[in-house]
Amino acid sequence: MATSTNGVNGTNGTNGSSSDNLLWRHPSPKDTQMWDFMQRVNQRYKKNFGTYDELYQWSVKNVEQVWGEIWEHCGIRASEPFKTVVTDNQRIFPRPAWFEGAKMNFAENLLSPTQTVDECSPAIIAATETTRETVSWKELRERVRQCQSGMLAMKLQAGDRVAGYVANHPNALVAMLAATSLGAIWTAVSPDTGVTAVLDRMVQIEPTLLFTDNAVMYNGKTHPVLPKVKEIIASLPSLKGTIIFETVPSVGTNIDDPHSAAKIFTYGSFTGMNPTPPEELTFEQLDPDHPVYILYSSGTTGAPKCIVHGAIGTLIQHKKEHILQCDIRPGDRLFYFTTCTWMMWHWLVSGLASGTTIVLYDGSPFQYISNGKSVKDDLAMPKLIDEMGITHFGTSAKYLSVLEQKSILPKEQGLTLNTLRGIYSTGSPLAPSTFQYIYKAFGQINLGSITGGTDIVSLFGAPCPLHPVYIGEIQVLGLGMAVQAWDYTGKDISQTGEPGDLVCVKPFPCQPVKFWGPTGEAKYRSSYFEQFEGVWHHGDFIRFNPETGGLIMLGRSDGILKPSGVRFGSAEIYNILLEHFPDQVEDALCIGRRREQDSDETVVLFLKMKEGVAFGDKLVGDIKGVVRKELSARHVPGIVDECPEIPVTTNGKKIEGAVKQILCGMNVKTSASVANAGCLDWYRGWADSQA
Repeated sequence: MATSTNGVNGTNGTNGSSSDNLLWRHPSPKDTQMWDFMQRVNQRYKKNFGTYDELYQWSVKNVEQVWGEIWEHCGIRASEPFKTVVTDNQRIFPRPAWFEGAKMNFAENLLSPTQTVDECSPAIIAATETTRETVSWKELRERVRQCQSGMLAMKLQAGDRVAGYVANHPNALVAMLAATSLGAIWTAVSPDTGVTAVLDRMVQIEPTLLFTDNAVMYNGKTHPVLPKVKEIIASLPSLKGTIIFETVPSVGTNIDDPHSAAKIFTYGSFTGMNPTPPEELTFEQLDPDHPVYILYSSGTTGAPKCIVHGAIGTLIQHKKEHILQCDIRPGDRLFYFTTCTWMMWHWLVSGLASGTTIVLYDGSPFQYISNGKSVKDDLAMPKLIDEMGITHFGTSAKYLSVLEQKSILPKEQGLTLNTLRGIYSTGSPLAPSTFQYIYKAFGQINLGSITGGTDIVSLFGAPCPLHPVYIGEIQVLGLGMAVQAWDYTGKDISQTGEPGDLVCVKPFPCQPVKFWGPTGEAKYRSSYFEQFEGVWHHGDFIRFNPETGGLIMLGRSDGILKPSGVRFGSAEIYNILLEHFPDQVEDALCIGRRREQDSDETVVLFLKMKEGVAFGDKLVGDIKGVVRKELSARHVPGIVDECPEIPVTTNGKKIEGAVKQILCGMNVKTSASVANAGCLDWYRGWADSQA
């Protein structure tokens, strides 16, 4: 890498010089925690760094030193010290072990942060469309103790899986903390997800306990969950217990299922079932790489992959990002609009480990409480910022683009936003015009367009208080994250400004500890290390800007679809077609299209019809309806059209990548591996007709 910030050459996110595109600089960078960390490194290693870029370049060349310093500076609670930072500072696969010799507990780090907090101050502030709740640090620990008591009564063991079919509320967080306090592994799926999609994931991991909401409220309406739960538990023979949260009191908690092998409890009966409840919280002291989370990432074929994340990788990366990259401090209030499925929920709740108050929200971002009722309000989230005193507000790029399109200007409509210091956006690339809109609408805050993902449960591209914000650009690469842009031959083109694949060339602690299941290692290798041997291949198109050093995201480089930031694989759609429309659809191609002029990715589904079967509006409606029911509303294709042929390789594998690039407006050179290359001309014509 070169010596400009993150060391690159290229073109800017918009036309014009960097000075024309400058949106923000920190008013007092020497008062930030990143500056303090840089002085620590200067003193200990006899350096004289004065910029973030100098610190970053040192960090990727000195993997052991930087992560050891982050452990000490950001504070990791451990009952035994580590002997080595990393067992191999060069090899990235097979994954090296991190902080060997230490003993620790993930939940203990969140419930007892090394930063000083007032026991009676809020650990959680929770909001829905109609309610508000505050939970102090002391009360949170007590609630986790009670939940842990029920788990002990159920004889939950370290390594068991605990699943949530839950919305973003305090009880979901309590269940996660109780599970990980005992060494169990937490996994969650949002309750708006269909039964098929839930089982595609949970059947693989065989959970011991399932926590579920009885119902959820969204957009002013109540949506029952228990009818779906009845189907789910019937297909999970591993379950020893299903625990129901009375999230919506008017709905009730009864599941009429006398044939279920799993015992069904209300949450109250579950927490009270232990005849000898522990007086104090128990924290199992475990190896740093002990698994804490299973997240799901869908490839282009087969069932969703079960990605297992470890305690120290998740914790130390999140603490680095919160404390250093975002400058979050005890007493701040961190918010992210997310479901429990998305990795940003895991990122949000780790804020507890830095002593911050986390703000949980469940509901529509365009509904606000009025006289105890949920009413439509385009200013709902800006009002929540003022009401809660939120300092760091996170959301999706899609939400911010909707505000832009509606010309929502909170400060001109009576809101102060006085507490707000940072806005974070991820899920999809943030358009340059939206960068400009945010500074017009929200004022001088640190806009952190960020990128990372489920695969690393954290960030590659991060905010930075020591670096400016430029239109259309992610500020910096996070400390210790040795990211480059490579062309298809494996050549580093970071300094040329050309678009290439995002790769990471040095080990980093938030690599998954494994993929679940007997074929996990093979799936792990094929997911990240087949494209470039021994180098993490992330699946994003990127380029770097030479003048500013910023990172510019160009969308996905593989077959994963990502509309509105919701990441899923084409195989999930193919499976629905195969199950429900085998007599009508011969084959299909599901592609995510995002052109230069688009603010979001659109899922395009091409259908090759069986001979003699007509394509029409009824079929399109039926497919969309089944996808909505079986998967979720966010999986529904935006465009469904008929095609004459599906491009395949010589061994019969669908070629999604070439069609994706055609639809996105890229010039695709046909590979010799395409068995029926002529059909790509049809897709070029289709793309031209949509321009």
